[in-house]
Amino acid sequence: MAKSQLVSEKIKNGAIVVDVRSPMEYASGSVAGSINIPMEHVPYRLNEFGSKTQPVVVFCRSGNRSGMVKNFLEQAGFKDVVNGGGLHDML
Repeated sequence: MAKSQLVSEKIKNGAIVVDVRSPMEYASGSVAGSINIPMEHVPYRLNEFGSKTQPVVVFCRSGNRSGMVKNFLEQAGFKDVVNGGGLHDML
């Protein structure tokens, strides 16, 4: 399954969609229904990601920060995390 199909499937099945860019980047436009948890705030806001079994899609500008957040969340025990890549990949 292609990454975009996987992301679409996760979102359709109720994944939480998290934009890990800065608040200023988020304010300039994002994915409808996403929440903004900047990468550096993730360790302090884990409760906002929901259950560790709930699917999560993370994205940023290029996919780099979201890749780091994906790894962090998996190390924190989240079971179903997908790096959606960059904002342009999500739109």
